[in-house]
Amino acid sequence: MNFIELFLIAAGVSMDAFAVAICKGLSLPKMSWKHALVVGLYFGGFQSLMPFLGYLLGSQFKDTIIAFDHWIAFILLCSIGFNMIKESFSSDLDSCGGCSLHPKQMVMLAVATSIDALAVGVTFSFFMIHILPAIALIGTTSFMFSALGVKVGNLFGAKFKSKAEFFGGLILIFMGVNILLEQAFIW
Repeated sequence: MNFIELFLIAAGVSMDAFAVAICKGLSLPKMSWKHALVVGLYFGGFQSLMPFLGYLLGSQFKDTIIAFDHWIAFILLCSIGFNMIKESFSSDLDSCGGCSLHPKQMVMLAVATSIDALAVGVTFSFFMIHILPAIALIGTTSFMFSALGVKVGNLFGAKFKSKAEFFGGLILIFMGVNILLEQAFIW
């Protein structure tokens, strides 16, 4: 997997966090860069941690499922992508969690938005991805998108939330199809 593909995956899994960060920005009466930093650190940190945990989990089963790992990656990435696209059509702003930046709420939101990154980490173990640079890129990308999302939400409101989730879902589906085509049919 090259850098561009890895960046596209990082951007794709960051879109849930970006969408929730937009909601956080929307709900803040006055935005400060401290708010953006806090949201970015929570989401970026968990977006780094979860693929690492997924990688460790996937490494335990890699030898058993190496013959069909590309199908697992395809199914996981496409499932996550389709779910993100489905959520993009929902107008439920309650999932944003209001304006609280309380640690308990932020951890719950960070875990919820990084479950897809856990699944991506499992797929990384199948393809012998160097995990430390991968999680650094995912975490950094998620941090930047999340911090920016707070600002975007505070400036423009909720109109970008659904578009971010939709395009993030499309990216993950594209990557899943690409992995399947490359591995199953060896282009």
